[in-house]
Amino acid sequence: MSGARTIDEGEFTSMKFARSLYLCVLMFSLSLTTVQPASAQGSGSATLDAIRARGQLLCGTAGTTPGFSLPDSQGVMRGLDADSCRAVAAAATGDANKVKFVPTTTQNRFTALQSGEVDMLSRGTTWTLGREGNLGLEFAWVNYYDGTGFLVKKSAGVKSAKELDGATVCVAPGSTTELADADFFRINNIKFTPILIQDVSELQGAFLSGRCDAYSTDASALATFRFSQGPKAEELVLLPDIISKEPLGLVVRKSDDKWFDIVRWTFIAMITAEEKGITSKNVDSFMDSKEPDIRRLLGLEGDMGKALGLDNKWAYNIIKQVGNFGEMWDRSITPMGVPRGINNLWTKGGLQYAPPIR
Repeated sequence: MSGARTIDEGEFTSMKFARSLYLCVLMFSLSLTTVQPASAQGSGSATLDAIRARGQLLCGTAGTTPGFSLPDSQGVMRGLDADSCRAVAAAATGDANKVKFVPTTTQNRFTALQSGEVDMLSRGTTWTLGREGNLGLEFAWVNYYDGTGFLVKKSAGVKSAKELDGATVCVAPGSTTELADADFFRINNIKFTPILIQDVSELQGAFLSGRCDAYSTDASALATFRFSQGPKAEELVLLPDIISKEPLGLVVRKSDDKWFDIVRWTFIAMITAEEKGITSKNVDSFMDSKEPDIRRLLGLEGDMGKALGLDNKWAYNIIKQVGNFGEMWDRSITPMGVPRGINNLWTKGGLQYAPPIR
């Protein structure tokens, strides 16, 4: 005999099973290979993909603050924070109106973002190490540089916050204002009693009714509240003391770097447009510009949008539909009588400075 071995029936059955198993594994592997390119076609941002799938950006705002986020007589949300949401929506979807404003409070805002109830926060939230280091969140940009202040009644005769020894102070719980006030009174060795009220309207009502001697929050909010009182504004005094740094920023979840980039560069685009003198009204006249920085900004060259997972007209859409940063400010904050100050462009002594889009 040649030495060939005869395969019995049991061994043959085992070989058939092994071959079938191999074919199954191979087909599964091929199916994964087929699926991979489909997932690779995504934007690179789970948040952006979710926004596009649902057809709108979910933006957490306060919805109660004049100049920042407050519905007008037609129910349309107006203000700097609201327009910040619209700008991001314009970049992400091409349409500034594809945004849903989700009311949040100082106490539930971070939970709303962490849980995915909103895609970002734009509601006067101070950028701090503790928040960025402990909450799984990060600040993409500062749309308003602010500081904690005090509002008092003119009849009290108070000229400085250091004269508030023994005063009752209305303040929102869970806010950076609460900590800033405590630090200020402690440093100056004076005492105060905080009156903690969550609802902004109730908080302001408590101050106006005399339940509190002073109302403390970001100076910008105090100025807009005073302005909203009409003729009675003259009865209220915004003290000159600014007792803390309050960089108010746009907040997103960590672990989605592409979405962070989109929100950050949305504001860089708006500041760049202001630096270049490009507005919502004249942007089309710049479409034949020969200046490289402008051409990259408006998507005429450089594929800057593709780098973000967006259309190359992302910045054009922001400027055309929402405007540059200065337009947004003048539309919302200037009418409140608040000077732009340190929120101006760096070329005018402010802090708003745009890294290059290239």
